[in-house]
Amino acid sequence: MAEDRLACRECHHVNDPDSQTCEHCGSSSLTEDWAGYVIISKPEESQIAEEMNVTKAGSYALKVR
Repeated sequence: MAEDRLACRECHHVNDPDSQTCEHCGSSSLTEDWAGYVIISKPEESQIAEEMNVTKAGSYALKVR
């Protein structure tokens, strides 16, 4: 489930619950305190990806605390 996962405070990528670092950016700043979930499959064609500064396909949290 998405709510069991950890979101990166740097890039907002949603990682597996047992992750120690972010799969996308390598940051160790992960948190369980996030809200909203978006899956971006084609970041080069996505207005949401542009707003979020996302360049890689994947799952992202909309709000990370």
